[in-house]
Parts: sequence; C-alpha cells; structure tokens
Amino acid sequence: MKRVLILLICTLPILQIGAQYYTISGYITDEKSGETLINASIYDINSRKGTVANVYGFYSLTLPQGQIDLQYSYVGYATQARKFELKKDTVINIRFKSSVDLQEITVIGHQRITGVQSAQMSAVEVPISQIKTVPTLFGEADLVKALQLLPGVQSGSEGSTGMYVRGGGPDENLFLLDGIPVYNVNHMAGFFSVFNPDAVKNVTLYKGSFPARFGGRLSSVIDVRMNDGNDKEIHGNVSVGIISSKINIEGPIIKEKTTFNISARRTYSDLLLQPIIMLGMAQNFQDEEGKLSSGYYFYDLNAKINHKFSNNDRLFFSLYMGDDIIYTNFRNKQTNIYDEEEQIRYESSNRMNLKWNWGNIVSSIRWNHTINNKLFMNATAAYTRYRFNMGVGTTMKNTTTYPDSIKKESSEVFMGYKSGIEDYTLKTDFDYAPHPNHDVKFGVNYTNHTFRPGVSVARIDVNESGQTLAVDTMIGDKNVYSHETMFYAEDNISIGYALKANLGLHYSFFNVQKETYHSLQPRLGLRLLANDNLSFKAGYAAMSQNVHLLSNSYVSLPTDLWVPVTKRIKPMRSHQYSVGAFYNLKDIVDLSVEGYYKSMHNLIEYKDGATFLGSSTGWEDKVVMGDGWAYGIEFLAQKSIGKTTGWIGYTWSKSERLFNRPGQELNYGKVFPAKYDRRHDVSLVVSHKFSDRFDLSGTWIFSTGNTGTLAMQHYVAATTPDTNNNTSDALNYISGRNNFRFNPYHRMDIGMNFHKKKKHGTRTWNISIYNAYNNNNPFLVYPKEDQQYNPATGTFVTKKSLVQVSVFPIIPSISYSYKW
Repeated sequence: MKRVLILLICTLPILQIGAQYYTISGYITDEKSGETLINASIYDINSRKGTVANVYGFYSLTLPQGQIDLQYSYVGYATQARKFELKKDTVINIRFKSSVDLQEITVIGHQRITGVQSAQMSAVEVPISQIKTVPTLFGEADLVKALQLLPGVQSGSEGSTGMYVRGGGPDENLFLLDGIPVYNVNHMAGFFSVFNPDAVKNVTLYKGSFPARFGGRLSSVIDVRMNDGNDKEIHGNVSVGIISSKINIEGPIIKEKTTFNISARRTYSDLLLQPIIMLGMAQNFQDEEGKLSSGYYFYDLNAKINHKFSNNDRLFFSLYMGDDIIYTNFRNKQTNIYDEEEQIRYESSNRMNLKWNWGNIVSSIRWNHTINNKLFMNATAAYTRYRFNMGVGTTMKNTTTYPDSIKKESSEVFMGYKSGIEDYTLKTDFDYAPHPNHDVKFGVNYTNHTFRPGVSVARIDVNESGQTLAVDTMIGDKNVYSHETMFYAEDNISIGYALKANLGLHYSFFNVQKETYHSLQPRLGLRLLANDNLSFKAGYAAMSQNVHLLSNSYVSLPTDLWVPVTKRIKPMRSHQYSVGAFYNLKDIVDLSVEGYYKSMHNLIEYKDGATFLGSSTGWEDKVVMGDGWAYGIEFLAQKSIGKTTGWIGYTWSKSERLFNRPGQELNYGKVFPAKYDRRHDVSLVVSHKFSDRFDLSGTWIFSTGNTGTLAMQHYVAATTPDTNNNTSDALNYISGRNNFRFNPYHRMDIGMNFHKKKKHGTRTWNISIYNAYNNNNPFLVYPKEDQQYNPATGTFVTKKSLVQVSVFPIIPSISYSYKW
C-alpha cells in the first residue's frame, strides 16, 4: 500500500504533461445567510469531471483548457450554470438562491457524496432539517436518535442514545464536533444527546470504508458541523417544551466579515419540582426551621465566531460547554429546647450539601488559508475536557447552655470523587487538487492526553470540648499521560469515467507508560459505474483504537471511565470489508444494498462476577481480552423529492464474541452472541407537508430483542427439605453468556407541526406522541419467585417466573417555538 501511494505522488506531475490545465476555485455559500454549503456539487458537463465543496465550502477543480460548462448544484437550491472558455486560473464564488420548488426536498445523503456517483460507501449525510422533524421522546429533537433509525445502526436500551454500529460497542464511535472529539455525548443517563439541533448545520455518519483522515475508533465516525452564523442580518429562534427550553441567535458583527452563532438549552425539571419539595418540607418539619432544595438539570451552550480577513484567510472559534447537575441542599435548625429541671437549653443546626456534576468542554480555533488555487490548508488548535465530580458535605453544630457555662460541639465531613480526561490537540489538514483525476487530502494530528483516574477525597474536622480532630486524605491512582500522533494521505482517483477509487493510508503511534504502539491502516474504496443511475462499490478499512470505556452498565452513566491501553491491554483492531449496489430511480428514489464483514481483535469484557464502581484501580485484573466478528446486509430505500419524503431501512445482522485465550476464557471458551446482537431491524420514516401551515411525520421501528444472561435452570442439592418441602441449596445454572433473548421491540411515534406566519416571524406548535399505540417494550427482565399454597399436599410450592419491566408507555408532548 505504501508503494502504491508513493508511486501515485511521484506520477502526479507527469499526468499534467501533454495538456494545458487551469484551476477553477472558490467558495459556495447561501445567498441569504452567507452560510457555507458543505458538499455542494461542481460538475463540468463537457469533460464529465467534478468535485464537491469541502467542510468549509471551498472547492478546487483543475480542468484542461477549452470550453467549460459548469453546473453548481445543492439540494434545496436552484442549480447554477457557468459557461466560458477556460484560459487561466479562475476564481468563481457561488451564492446559491433557495428554490421554492425544492424547499420540499428532504434527503438523507447528497448523491455526489454517498450515492451512485461517489466512491465512498457506508456513509450517510443527514441534513439537520430532517433530524428536526423526527418525533422523539418528550418531543426533543435529537441527532443521535435520528441516526439510530438508519440501517446498520442499533440503539441500546429503550430511550437511550447509545449507538451500536455494525456489531461494535458504544465506545467504538468517534463523535466529532467541528473536527474535535467529544467523549461523553449523553445527557440524563443517555436519554438525550449533547448535540443541540439548533446549533448544527450538517451531520455525516461513516459506518465503514472510512476515509484515511479518520481514525481512533473501530466502528463509526459521526462528523458534526456547527452553523457559522448569518453574515447579513440577525435571526433567532426560541423554543419552549415540556422539559427544556432553547434559544438560538445568529447574525453579523461586521456584515459579510464577522459573524456569530450562539445556542443555549436548559432543562427545568428542578424548578418545576421545587414547589412540591417545599410542600413536603412544610408537612414533615413543622417544628423546625428547615429548608430543602433539590433537583436535576442539564444545559448546553454552543458558540461560534468567524472572521473573514480576505478571500484566502478566515478564522473560526468554536466552543461547546455542557453539564448534567444533580444537587441537594438541606438545612434545619432547632432552637429553644429546654430541660426545665436542670435549666439547660439545647440548640442544634445541620446542613447537608450534595453536588454531582459531569460534562464536556470542547473548544477550537481554526485558520483557513488558501495557499494557491489548488491547495487549501486548515490549521487547528483545540482543547477537550470531560470530567466527573461528586461531593457530599455535612456540617453539624450543637450548643448546650448550662446555668454556668456553654458547651459547643461541631463536626464537618466531606467525601468527594472525581475523574476525567483532558486533551490538547494540534492538527493541520490539506486539500490538494492537482489534476482532474485526482483529489488529494493529507495531514497530521498530535494529541496530548491526560487521563485522570478515579480519585476519592475525604476530609473530617471534629471539634468537641475544645479538642480538635482533623483528617484529610486522598485515595486513587496518579494521572496517566499519553501522546498520540497520526499522519494520513488519501487520493480520490478517477480512472476513466466508469471507475473511481479512493486510496488512503492512516498511520498512528500511541505512547503511554513508556510503551509505544504503532498502527498502519490502509483504506480502499472502489466504484464501478454501470450507467448514470447504477453503480457497484467495494471497500476495505483497517482501524485501531487506543482507549477503552470502563462501564458497569448497559446505559450511559457518569461514572463510566475512559482509560488508555497499557502494557497488558493492547489496542483494539478491526478489519472491515464491504460491497454494495446503488441505484437512482428517475431522480426520485435512491436504493442501496450493502453487505459487510468485520473482524475485531483485542476486545475487552468484564470477567464473570467482576464489577466496576468508578475507579480505575486494578481494572486490568477485572477484564479479559478476546475477539469478535460481525456481518450483515443493509437495505435503504429513500424518497427525497416531493411533499412526501422519508426512507425505509432494513438490517439483517449477526454479531458474536470469542474469548478463549489461556487464562482469559469467557463462556467456557465458546462463541457467544454480543449484548446487542439483533437479527432484524426495520425502520420506517415518513414526513408529509400538507401546506405551509401543517406537516405530519411518523416513524415505526421493529427489532429483534436484545440478549441477556439469565439462569434458566435450577438444580437442587441432596439436602434435607425444609418445612415447605423446599431445599436451601438450590443452584442456578447458566448455560452460556447472553443466553436469553428479550421479546421483540416495536414502537410508533407521531409528530405534528402547526405553523403560522406572524408580523416578525413564524410561530410553530409541535405535538408529538411517543409510543403511540402504548406497546410494553422490554427494558429489563428479572427472575421472580412466588410461594403458592398447594391444597392437595398442604404445603407451599415455589414457582419461578421471568418478569419484564417496561419503562416508557405512551408519552404525549407539546412545544412552542418562534423563529424570526
């Protein structure tokens, strides 16, 4: 693979000999807002060559001298044409006008990126307008839950934002916000994601055949891009729902030069519950002076500022901050308690404070520079932090007044726990368009990781009768430091009109605890065009992952802890092969069928009986390493044009694990299904626009049940029965890991939007119904024992059964928004 890349680079100058070539370059933006349009298509009809705008809206297309007939297109906008004779390097900036006829178009993926024409497969570009129409839990539009409806992507427990892509685990997904990793993407134990749709411009999901510029995870890449901000005028949006409110404001600081975009979201369940808490205090502490405040909430803040120095230089600053916070503050005071005989008065006061918070900071500053019309550079400096803190403090003060003296006693106790991960990143990326048949990307990325393992803190201060006792201690591991460097190069090559290939190489090395791991990861994508509407594709990707997420639960908890590879725990590796066919039916329906096979190595699982309680101490002794594989077929039918849009997705898949290395056996060294191995997944998403005043959307989901580990058989030892003819030495027998399968899962959600134009904007009422036909879907299953009297024998008999717990019944919701 390395020899192929070197040969390609060396032959690039030769390819231009024999013909005079010139380069057309520029930026593509929205005419009204100035927002850059990612992946807009540029195509020359005469030479049948084309390209797409990068994530900053910049494009570069090198063509032979002569007559040019360029077509600029982007879904939802009127196509623009430029006809001229190409005699020199030319700059053409395009500002697209929104087309009234195309406003009803909603797509999952742009054809130039993921459809028939592209060499890229196993990728889906999701417009934010589609995400906002998908009905979800509590009516909160959610980016991750929309992605869960796509083929090859499975959700975890009901309502959670966990993603299991092509047989992988939830820690094998790389979430990027403006190119920077986000470690914790969940709010409220995974029921909501951290991505506020009002702040997002574009989302692209890669499930396989990964471009070489991505690395660090095994299963998927979710590339989320934030809005830049309107460069013409100020616009905004306010939304009020059942559990949260949101606001978004964008506009120019200096017209067509400097823009800003700010979005904020906060839940207010704590504020709504406070009157109920106060009522409970009034009833239970009638004789005391007491005060209690308690609650839970989360918030998100997105901010972005851009400045255009010139057509060749632009500066971007991005910031995301978000936290989940649980708090309890309790205070009570008792006074004037007398012992009349002894003439003694007692006074006491108690205070208890608990604060439990966890969240992210993701910030970056980027400089775009057009070195020349063929070479574009983006340099980035970034800071990422995820941290978890919990603290509980109590203060007690007692005063006893005697006739001739006063005795004071006090005690203060604080218990705390903290953990997290912190990254400093420097990276540079280049886009190079040397020839009509080549589109080259290359770059380098360095990250300094600081892993902060779980640390427990205890402070005790007791003062009694003038005597003081003080304890201050800290227990836990030291910080772990690591260095990660990545290099990549990829070339999108056109070989004639029918054949296109994407060749890439990703190299990384990871240094931790005086150990260095190297990884060379080749990437390949091929496309064979049968005709303008039908193509066949194949892809291969090798991936490596140097971090693990320690978790003791199948839902996302704040105590989940990121740890690096060590001398004993090696990096996870994967190899994925995929093939597919893609067909466009009369520019109305896009059809695709993909098959894949993925092998995974050095996966970790907990030993039988091992637990994790938020500390990394000794975690290497609690896990074992093994292998896994997953394979399946995915089908997608997508309608993108007209008043009725949507898609049907179906996945047949199988995911298995094998842990049979000496001393690291699980399931007796035999193959067992992965936790979220599900044979069938079906999703139907439909949206219909009846008029400018009303639209309706709905989803229907069906999936095979998840797996679980349960004792399905019981053996009784030969002991003396008790009075109920039962023995106390019953033994549970588990036939294998994940040996039980839950009942199938299915659900329908419905959403309705009522719009009305006002003098200064548009107001919208949204009514959503989650689980519209109130199906009791399994959340967990547990065994139960009941004592039943047998009148024939006059004894009690133990009957065992499995009980299914369902969490979310039918849940209606309503929200109001105003956009100006």
